[in-house]
Amino acid sequence: MSLLELDGVNSYYGESHILRDVTMDVEEGQIIALLGRNGAGKTTTLRSITGARPPDVRSGTIRFDGTDITGNPPENVSALGLSLVPEERRMFSNLTVRENLHVPDISRNLLNRLGRPMETGKTGLSDEEVYEQFPRLDERRDQKAGTLSGGEQQMLAIARTLKQDTELLMLDEPSEGLAPQIVQDVLDIIQRIADQGKTILLVEQNAAAAMKLADYCYVLDQGSIVFEGPSEELQANDEVRKEYLGV
Repeated sequence: MSLLELDGVNSYYGESHILRDVTMDVEEGQIIALLGRNGAGKTTTLRSITGARPPDVRSGTIRFDGTDITGNPPENVSALGLSLVPEERRMFSNLTVRENLHVPDISRNLLNRLGRPMETGKTGLSDEEVYEQFPRLDERRDQKAGTLSGGEQQMLAIARTLKQDTELLMLDEPSEGLAPQIVQDVLDIIQRIADQGKTILLVEQNAAAAMKLADYCYVLDQGSIVFEGPSEELQANDEVRKEYLGV
């Protein structure tokens, strides 16, 4: 069953046509990888899904769990259970790990008071569940986020997102700037989250690692889908990998 559907999506930055008739299905319970070289349109796809501005979605349809979310503002999309961990992670560097993890609770309470509830009927992880899944964060509860390593900050960004009512977790370049061993730690966490039933849309420059992790892959080039298929099929397709991914 498709949890997220993009049908013929065309997105623009000003007058620059970035996404061209992008059609994708994200099946519930799977890890879907969106791959491509720098500038291919991967982050634009995520921003189009979340309703971030820019880009401007001028045609096509985006549906999440059967609901048309095309052009909806980010807070409305998030309220449905779709969450994004951006490439830049957006930590509050002067807050501790514990305090960063409480940010989603504060945001939810504020929006509820403003009459814009974010409840989806499902709850995110409790603090203790987060610390159980991320023992390294447990060890650093009272450490300021700005003093964490890159890998620990990525773990905190993912953990903070899981505090929300998340049905679809989108990750934008989670291995960016991390040492190889830390990359593997982060990928192991992603796999563990998927094994617990979470649906994941993964944008990752490390195509080789993403292909091993994903169930199904899409490859973007100049804003268009040039390949889609099971991960095993992409791994066996030398022509596509070399031309569009450089691996």
